[in-house]
Amino acid sequence: MTQTPPVADWSSDYDIFDSSYVNDPYSIWAVLRDECPIAHTDRWGGSWLPTRYEDVTAIARDIEKFPSGYGIGVLPVAPASGDSEQPMLLPYGVPPISSDPPLHTWTRRLLLPWMSPQRTETYEAMTRDLCNRLIDSFIENGSADAAVDYAQQIPVRVIAHILGVPESMSETFTGWVRDTLEFAYDEERRRRGVIGIVQFFVEALKERHENPGDDLISELLMTDVDGEKIDEGVILGMCGLLLIAGVDTTWSSIGSSLWHIASHPQDRQRLVNEPDLMPTAVEELLRAYSPVTMARRLGEDAEYNGCPMKKGERILMNFPGANRDPEIFENPDEVILDRQHNRHVAFGAGIHRCAGSNLARMELRVAIETWIQRIPDFEIADAGGVTWAGGQVRGPRLLPVRFPSQG
Repeated sequence: MTQTPPVADWSSDYDIFDSSYVNDPYSIWAVLRDECPIAHTDRWGGSWLPTRYEDVTAIARDIEKFPSGYGIGVLPVAPASGDSEQPMLLPYGVPPISSDPPLHTWTRRLLLPWMSPQRTETYEAMTRDLCNRLIDSFIENGSADAAVDYAQQIPVRVIAHILGVPESMSETFTGWVRDTLEFAYDEERRRRGVIGIVQFFVEALKERHENPGDDLISELLMTDVDGEKIDEGVILGMCGLLLIAGVDTTWSSIGSSLWHIASHPQDRQRLVNEPDLMPTAVEELLRAYSPVTMARRLGEDAEYNGCPMKKGERILMNFPGANRDPEIFENPDEVILDRQHNRHVAFGAGIHRCAGSNLARMELRVAIETWIQRIPDFEIADAGGVTWAGGQVRGPRLLPVRFPSQG
């Protein structure tokens, strides 16, 4: 990563890639809420960072002033042509999340049935079987990396199943997604990740034309919208979104949750002793460790609550920070597994609220349930060995744990 100067003032010079922010953003948000609730920085092309629930949700819902069509990444991308930020590899971006109505409306409508509660139930058995197989591979060792060996292996395989692509590609997919999100500040790696994803799906579309199956890609190719087939550039973007948004985000949630449970033995014991607590526990873990920060890039100058936002700057949709706002959540920095009032926005707000929230919830629940059923007693093996990634998506990348060997 390119070396950047240390942060001098978080209210006017923040850096979401700074190690202190990645490792502990919570204390930074707490100070900013009181002193400068919408911070600004000139780094990375210039951006604004709201930290209060009210501001984050208001900006997220105002798609007229803060549209998505100019870019949703937390980092700038070199323009492909004119004022567009979308690389020519994906001429329509990754709809629906990177688009505005009407493209947003009908692409989201096509994805929702694949992520409905009913459809998600059909993925649960394979997800549980996958979790058990992963645990089988290390349970006799008495140790594992709960991030690398477990959390990071689950969502990519579930998404591969939905797309009808080989599970054997999982490691390759993971590498592309990490290049696109985790290492987005490295232009060469980011481009490598995007090219890998696009080229793979270009070939997948060709193959589905010849051999359609019961998968999302085949369905999109056969779908008419207003009497016409969907432009394949749109389909490429939709498939890319499913892979990028459905992998790192969910594995980060699973990893963060396992980190918390391993670090808080009382909560771990409660989940073991009170399995009916799982639904509210999942929501609380999503609130406390929300992984995703989206962005809106301004196509023209705008103003919000006295903040003069300039064309080309970003407003970071700081959903994780909103979920720690004491004005909305009592004792926000405390994980309360049976929290009853929990209006969290881990999945966003407004028309761009995550279309895959049902799927993510299921994967998170099944991953935790299966782990604590098989390994009810575990702890962090080396606190110094835990590493976190941040930026667009925050979560543990290395999470060494130990437990009684079951060999």
